[in-house]
Order: sequence, then C-alpha cells, then structure tokens
Amino acid sequence: MALPWTLHGDGKSVGAADVVAPDQRLAWPLTIGLGAQHVVAMFGATFLVPLLTGFPPSTTLLFSGIGTILFLLITGNKLPSYLGSSFAFIAPITAATTTAGMGSALFGIIVVGALLALVGLVVQLSGTRWIDVLMPPVVSGAIVALIGFNLAPVAKSNFAAAPLTAVITLAAVILGTVLFRGILGRMSIFLGVLVGYLAAVIRGEVDFSSVGEAAWVGLPEFTGPANPFLNPGAVLGVLPAFLPVVLVLVAENVGHIKGVAQMTDTTVNRLTGRALLADGLATMLAGFGGGSGTTTYGENIGVMAATRVYSTAAYWVAGIVAILLGLSPKVGAVINTIPAGVLGGVTTALYGLIGVIGVKIWLDNKVDFSKPVNQFTAATALIVGIADYTFTAGTLSFNGIALGTIAAIVIYHVMSSVARARGTR
Repeated sequence: MALPWTLHGDGKSVGAADVVAPDQRLAWPLTIGLGAQHVVAMFGATFLVPLLTGFPPSTTLLFSGIGTILFLLITGNKLPSYLGSSFAFIAPITAATTTAGMGSALFGIIVVGALLALVGLVVQLSGTRWIDVLMPPVVSGAIVALIGFNLAPVAKSNFAAAPLTAVITLAAVILGTVLFRGILGRMSIFLGVLVGYLAAVIRGEVDFSSVGEAAWVGLPEFTGPANPFLNPGAVLGVLPAFLPVVLVLVAENVGHIKGVAQMTDTTVNRLTGRALLADGLATMLAGFGGGSGTTTYGENIGVMAATRVYSTAAYWVAGIVAILLGLSPKVGAVINTIPAGVLGGVTTALYGLIGVIGVKIWLDNKVDFSKPVNQFTAATALIVGIADYTFTAGTLSFNGIALGTIAAIVIYHVMSSVARARGTR
C-alpha cells in the first residue's frame, strides 16, 4: 500500500522559505526526529493532567497516542495535530474523584466526548457559524478564564506541601520563558518541572521505590467508567461540572484549526467538523480505558510554526512514540514520583496561564468592555467561577465552572436580546 505522503524536494533539506505541506514528508530519519520533537513538546502538558488528577500517567499517554492516530485517520491525514490531555478536565475530574470516585469521572469524560462528537457531526452538516453566535468572544473568553482561575485553591494546597521546592519550580518556569527562545521557551513548564524535580530529589522529597519495582514493558493500568444505572445519584451528579468542558474543547479545536489553516491552507477549515468528531471519539475511548480527555495541542502548533514543517507523517511518529511510552510502566512510575511541591510551583503558573488564555481571547477579538453586556457577562461569570459557587438540585450538584458557564451564556444573550428589542444595541 502506497503511503499518503509525497517527498518534499530531495527529502534531506528544507530551504529558509520552504513549507512542508501536510501531505508531504521529509526523509524518514528527519521525519522521525521531527516526530520526537512533537513528543517532547506535548509531553510536559500531557503528563501533568493525570499527575494532577490521580489518573495513571501511562494510561493517559497510551490513549493520547491512540487518539492522535485516530484523529489523523478521521481527518484524512490533512490536518496536522496532536491530541494531548486537556487541562479543561482537571477541575471536574478533581471534583468528581473526590466526591464519587474515579469511575464517575471517567463517565463524565465519556459524556463530554460523546457530546463533542455530536457537535462535530452538526458542524460537518451546518458549518461553524452557530458556534460563533452561541459563544461570542466575550463568552468563550470568560469560560476559559474561569476554568483556570477556579483551580487556584488546588495550586495553593500543593504549594503549601513544600514551599521551597515550589518556589524553585515556579522560578525555573518563569526564567525559562525569558531565557530561552523558540521551542525551549515554549517548553518552560516542562523545564520547570525538571528543575523542580531535581531540587526535590536533592531535598529528599522523592521516593523511587516504585520505580525499581516497575517493569520496563507492560500494559498500563486500565480502569472502566462507573455504571450510571447502579448508582445514578453519584454518577449523574458529577455531570454538571463536566458539561462546560464541551464548550471549551469546541473553542480550542476551532481555534487550533484556524491557526493551522492560517499557516498552511485555508481549505483546512473545512475539516472542523471531522476534527471535533475525532477529538470526541478519542476522548470517549480514553474514558472507557482510564485515560484523561483529549484536545488539540497548541504546543505542537508552536513546533510547526518554528520548523515550517506541517507533515502529518511526523504526527504519526509522535502518536506511535506516545503509545510506546504508555506501554512502559517504568515511565509511569517515574512520572508518579513527582512530589506535591513541584506540582504546586508549576500549577501556580499553569492554572493562571489557562485563565490568561481567556483574557487573550478578549484581547485578540477586541472585546469592547465599555459595553454593559460585555462587562456583566465577564464579571459575573468570573466571580461565580473563582469563588466556586455551588447549587444542588436533587442528586445533581452544579459547581462554579458549570454555574459560571451558564451565567456567561445566559447573561450575554438575555442582555443582547433586550438591547436589540429596545433598539439600544
């Protein structure tokens, strides 16, 4: 069977102005090197999610690789993307595992994946215009921001476990961002974890006993979702916290595709529906096996922008490497030795950055905050999310993320409708 890529030039070199298209590739040694670079770019963020939520890292890495390959197949090898762990799942997973166990969190991940896949089918038939209407920039920015800021207490708790190690980690993240350029600068979170981890080892905060006992090769730990029919109150009660994640994943995927289209070919936008469907199916698959939900990764867009190589062949390599890493229990054991202090330092920056991404959405789209509709939409949603308001209705409990998301959507559309009716907008 012929491979779906044509060789770019002689395959051994890329001119300064050359662009390697998604359906092209370089010589395999170079392609493998580029694929490994994509693995490094995604690794820091992807392993942090299971580490912060208590999910098995090896399982998450395995489903990340499988999800990436599934994504490439569904998009016909035309959309270069890596599916890594989504930070949008951290808050609902943390809340669900605390109150109802890991199985309930996995059920929530599956539901999110199913809804995202459904959105993908709708987009494939109708386009993305309705998404822009439902979630204009002021709404989508508020939702992304409140998810990041809602996690602040979690970062504080880990930070307090080992303040000195946390400070060293945070300082390494910040300095790495300004000291390095290009790919290294984009990997400051990963570099910060490495520096913080070394400091923790020196300070005797790391227990390596589980690493020595772990096998080099083996299947990761698989966990199935909870059955909603056996304990509907507990399992279904976590869903309100997960549902807003669908909106975030839609926004992330659409933004990712627009970014790739801008760098390669505008016809890539036609794949938006397929991309959402693929990410939804990959998320469902992960939920059934014990992995975290996925999303398209901006870190890997940075790699493509720096190298001007958009070949999907490199992503096949990255997916395969991630699968191989997932099949090494020893890799998972090493990741699990990262202590709370390191997590506290890195998440102090990381969760804040998630919030700032929401602010960036406002800035990039020039949201006018002199308008009351934008003021009240953002202000109310942020306070509800940051303070983590809760509302209980029977067996269902709505946390700050769910309530903040509802507030952003409802307030914006109600105020806009009233303004239009009065002719004052």
